[in-house]
Amino acid sequence: MFCCFALCKVVLILVFFPLVLLYWKRVFAKKKSENPHSGPVIGVFHPYCNSGGGGERVLWAAVKIIQNKHPNAHIAIYTGDLDVDPEQILRKVEKSFEIKLEPGIEFIYLHRRRWVEAETYPYFTLLGQSLGSMWLGLEALNALQPDIYIDTMGYAFTYPIFKYLGGCIVGSYTHYPTISTDMLRHIYRRAVSHNNRRAIARNPFLSAGKMIYYKLFALLYGFVGRRADSIMVNSSWTEGHINSIWKCPLKTHRVYPPCDVEHLTKLPLQDDDKKDYIRIISLGQFRPEKDHPLMLRTMYELRSIVSEDVWEKIRLIFIGSCRNSEDETRVKDMQDLSKHLALEDSVEFKLNIPYSELILELQKGMIGLHAMWNEHFGISVVECMAAGLIMIAHGSGGPKADIIETQITSQTGFLASQPEEYAKIISDVINMHPTERDAIRQAARASVSRFSTENFEKDFLRAVEPFFRPKQE
Repeated sequence: MFCCFALCKVVLILVFFPLVLLYWKRVFAKKKSENPHSGPVIGVFHPYCNSGGGGERVLWAAVKIIQNKHPNAHIAIYTGDLDVDPEQILRKVEKSFEIKLEPGIEFIYLHRRRWVEAETYPYFTLLGQSLGSMWLGLEALNALQPDIYIDTMGYAFTYPIFKYLGGCIVGSYTHYPTISTDMLRHIYRRAVSHNNRRAIARNPFLSAGKMIYYKLFALLYGFVGRRADSIMVNSSWTEGHINSIWKCPLKTHRVYPPCDVEHLTKLPLQDDDKKDYIRIISLGQFRPEKDHPLMLRTMYELRSIVSEDVWEKIRLIFIGSCRNSEDETRVKDMQDLSKHLALEDSVEFKLNIPYSELILELQKGMIGLHAMWNEHFGISVVECMAAGLIMIAHGSGGPKADIIETQITSQTGFLASQPEEYAKIISDVINMHPTERDAIRQAARASVSRFSTENFEKDFLRAVEPFFRPKQE
């Protein structure tokens, strides 16, 4: 009986499963052959294309570049934003990023997006979301079979589906590795964080089990990631982790995200002494990893080390977009925390504001604040520096590796990790002589030109241009 059962499993694995894959590969190949478009069909996988964050800026800048370089290409966006129509999405792109796209973009609406959301998987979240992305990817491939598939969100488990079933050339732009060596070290040290619960961190057996789970997942992640034909990463920090896990450095390209440095560096700097308030600007989506509560704790610490007269002039301005009801709940929780810390008169929230209002807020600010641990890059860090803010970011990830220089002779900003450190630096910046602040501002503005839209276009085309050669030949 046991031998019969084992034989059935072998037949299932070696015969039936490959036959099913072969069948679906032929089905998708037949659908692709019926493609009515004369130019290449490009499917861009970005289930949250209407979120309005830094990842979406990369998406739409890339789409604009492809439109300009290959006007005969048909571009389709795989999105799960079912509650907005294409016109609304494109209007938000122009409003949020000042990117005017050419007509003709197709939107493929996906109905399985909940399968990639963390809330769906209270346990084994990384594995659940990754397997869920395969289910979502199958829906996308069944709706449209592109010649070129570009994932701009980092769903690596979709690559084998589009490569082997869809017969596509696969491109990847990874903002943040699904799992990193930093995360493994975090589990090994049994440190508590938003992705390592206290109950697990305090239990050596649970921590050991989670370490095994993470290492096995990293092996799977590396396997599927290597299916990409060209890999783009957004920073040297991300590049290091991707090369460590995917192990294919020869086809990995560092492509810094496009930042609006051309416009922002031309904004006139306002005299700090003539501003009505000392404005501290936090720019970023209201996601848990951005660690907005740390900024509120920073304000709580700051109040105890500055004079009452200075404190009365300080305002912390949170600027960002809310993607969904969960983000709105986080904002409400932050508002409650600010009241609990008696900071409600010193904190303002500006949600989903247009680009023109954002520019005005940046011009009125003195200091920029960013608190995310292991931020993969930090578009908002760059844009605050370009606008003339004195930037204080977390001493990890992209801001430390690529953006902020802390050497006195060439200082472009500051790095910190604890609320007390942030508060001390803010106090020091406020008490600086204006010429010292201006020197940091000028150095910061000079340093951000490497993150321009022009450089993004050049590096992006270098990575994806080989995809178009078979069609041209």
